[in-house]
Amino acid sequence: MSEPTNHRRGSPALRVVQVVLGLALAAALLWWGLPFFAQTTWAEVGDVLAGVSPWKAALFTGFVIAGLYCYTFVMTGAMPGLSHPRALVLNVCGSCVSNLLPGGGAVGLAATYYIAKSWGFTVSSVTTMAVVTGVWNVLARAALPVIAIIGLSWGAQGLPQSMQEAAWAAIITGAVVLGLFVVAVVTDAGARALGRGLDRLVRLVRRGHGDGIERGLTGLRAQIAQTVRTGWLSMTLGMVGFFGLYYVLFLLCMSTTGVELPFGQLFAAYAIGRLLTAVGVTPGGLGVTEAGTVAALVAWGADPAASVAGVVIFTVFTHLLEVPLGAIGWIAWSVMPRASRDAVAEAAETGR
Repeated sequence: MSEPTNHRRGSPALRVVQVVLGLALAAALLWWGLPFFAQTTWAEVGDVLAGVSPWKAALFTGFVIAGLYCYTFVMTGAMPGLSHPRALVLNVCGSCVSNLLPGGGAVGLAATYYIAKSWGFTVSSVTTMAVVTGVWNVLARAALPVIAIIGLSWGAQGLPQSMQEAAWAAIITGAVVLGLFVVAVVTDAGARALGRGLDRLVRLVRRGHGDGIERGLTGLRAQIAQTVRTGWLSMTLGMVGFFGLYYVLFLLCMSTTGVELPFGQLFAAYAIGRLLTAVGVTPGGLGVTEAGTVAALVAWGADPAASVAGVVIFTVFTHLLEVPLGAIGWIAWSVMPRASRDAVAEAAETGR
């Protein structure tokens, strides 16, 4: 018993170290990495950023809010009974926490559980939503480089080796995730086998007891399958709208700073950046995403200073803006009506 206790005591300190290191790495990649990869200076970037007018900033904010609203269709499709306003609050509150901490997805998920339970949703419904939307996010990000490589090939544009590798990595990742998801949803035996394998992996990594995943997947298999059957169209269209609006925002940011490249190459750079957001060593992949996107733009011949400036603007509105939006979301949640005890009990009985 003493060993697990020591592990728990050491976890907060380890978490603090991870946060500090993750933020330091993000700052280093942004401050030093971007100018280095683009072969420019922050003074040159500042000259480009100075040309962004207030009305364009308002326009960019509008695109972000519209994109986040599109994502509510993903969440409402994965959680029956969830309204679009509440889905928006749930999204921005969770994203706010996730974007502040390296590997902050777990903390953001905890916030999602806390808020959803206050509205009367059960743990199983939130877990189902988290699993299904997580799979849809991975598949969407994996699809972007594939679409980009098809567009580049069709347009007879230069196709660098890095883009080919990214596309193949995305294809393999998407196929593996989709295959495991189908195995876990189709049959109880598949859910038990996958859960057992994941539990073994957890025990190897954490050197502790682990059978929660097998129980969870088996217990939620029917609910997850039903959610996919009824909500797949809403989730898919919501994801298309979300990534589509963010791509338009990316184009506007590049146009504002004077980056002139064909749409196919700009989409490829955008796809690389969205794929790199999954890198969890920094909050939301901050720094890693920007460095990869800038490297792709410069490799295709874009002006270095303009590329860095455009990517910085895009990051400010798609990543950093979610922090104040999240604060507004927490305020909105605090004044929203809570579920009564009877409603919570009814939700538990119906499995909502």
